Amino acid sequence: MKKGCDKSTGVGKLAQILGITKEEIIEIGDAVNDIGMIGYAGLGVTIGNAQENIKEIGGFVTKSNEEDGVAHVIEKFILSE
Repeated sequence: MKKGCDKSTGVGKLAQILGITKEEIIEIGDAVNDIGMIGYAGLGVTIGNAQENIKEIGGFVTKSNEEDGVAHVIEKFILSE
């Protein structure tokens, strides 16, 4: 990646193009390269089997990959509303 950029840079640009605020964004990650993105989002989510230091970044820890963690987030925060 270009120096000074991370995944949050791309997410921010996409949000600008789509005309949405970061409070409307849910980001899900599990690794060091996801830290900026998780911190940028209105709701930063980490996967249950992520490293402990990554889990501390997000506002919610979902189930592991093996337990369909992403589907759990979609059901809990999008479909249930």
